[in-house]
Amino acid sequence: MSYDATRNRVEDYFDRSATKVWERLTSDAPVSRIRATVRAGRDRMRARMLEALPADLTGMRVLDAGCGPGVATIELARRGAEVVAADISPALVRIAEDRLPEALRPRVTFAEGDMLSAHLGSFDHVFAMDSLIYYRADDIRAALGAFAERTSGSVVFTVAPRTRLLMAMWYAGKMFPRADRSPVMIPHAPAALQRHVADIGQLSDLGRVASGFYISHALEFRG
Repeated sequence: MSYDATRNRVEDYFDRSATKVWERLTSDAPVSRIRATVRAGRDRMRARMLEALPADLTGMRVLDAGCGPGVATIELARRGAEVVAADISPALVRIAEDRLPEALRPRVTFAEGDMLSAHLGSFDHVFAMDSLIYYRADDIRAALGAFAERTSGSVVFTVAPRTRLLMAMWYAGKMFPRADRSPVMIPHAPAALQRHVADIGQLSDLGRVASGFYISHALEFRG
């Protein structure tokens, strides 16, 4: 499936059926035990990715690529960054706007649409948590190349790692496709992905987080 087709499917999924789930998951509201493990895993991964960025982002322009309900947007703005929070889902952007503390509003610009759009401008860093997990290696390579053209520092992002569980889920999705199925994560081996992008930049391993049904691997790219 092409990048555009996958992007459109992700947009449809989050706007059509997943908005309320993600709104609740990224809040303090009670959730099921399974979703609590996902929430905890996402919190740990977000913290790990933020550790890869400067503690003081004052004067820096940062793209929160695939900002979702805006949890990382708030943290980046609190560090002093001028944040562009972009997401393909208008519904999630509205939630992020509503949640943004008043004091941080001058530092944040929200954008609905493709996180790769050149009109978003240039950046010092890009933060893309679980925004590329549905894409093939060639699409990730193209996305990193597009980010690198407009980013002076790092692109911190995540992929779905090639574990037995995720590979089994991926093959099941290939065997039993449904039009209404949520987008399927495409697992990647970080070492293989590093080789795939070696001619356009350097990929560094930031480690994996596994918490119940949440598993994700953080990487840092510099073009």
